Amino acid sequence: MIRAMTHADFSAFWPTFQRIIQAQETYAFDPDMDESSAYSLWCEAPLKSFVYEEQGQVLASYYLKANAMGPSSHICNCGYMVSPLAAGKGIARQLCEHSQDIARALGFKAMQFNSVVSTNTVAVSLWQKLGYEVIGTIPKAYNHPKLGYVDSLIMYKWLNDE
Repeated sequence: MIRAMTHADFSAFWPTFQRIIQAQETYAFDPDMDESSAYSLWCEAPLKSFVYEEQGQVLASYYLKANAMGPSSHICNCGYMVSPLAAGKGIARQLCEHSQDIARALGFKAMQFNSVVSTNTVAVSLWQKLGYEVIGTIPKAYNHPKLGYVDSLIMYKWLNDE
């Protein structure tokens, strides 16, 4: 169900991706981004991108990349998107668990989410259940279209027992 993302997969997922960025509730991406720019951002710039497919339908995706370079290159970063059609089915959990396995296989020691919008309570709760800690709060970092300026959270998890 989870596999490497192809260009065709991204095109199939594009309507969901576009809907999410245009809602401006969870991602600080340009809401007017075109498909080509989005593909570059989600699939070419990261180390890996994956899809969750069920019965031929791409329902979710994530990317994995290094969070920084040099002495901090052991920490990775991921972004996840799930179609509203698949919400509440445990797919985000599966993607996060998969991403942690891939991160470990690639030699990463930790995973950090740089900007989890505090009002995205479903995601915050899930990440905490999966062992992520809030290590920082950026006050009024996100201009939510309905709620105004809200905080963003930095969340972190050490992936190895070393």
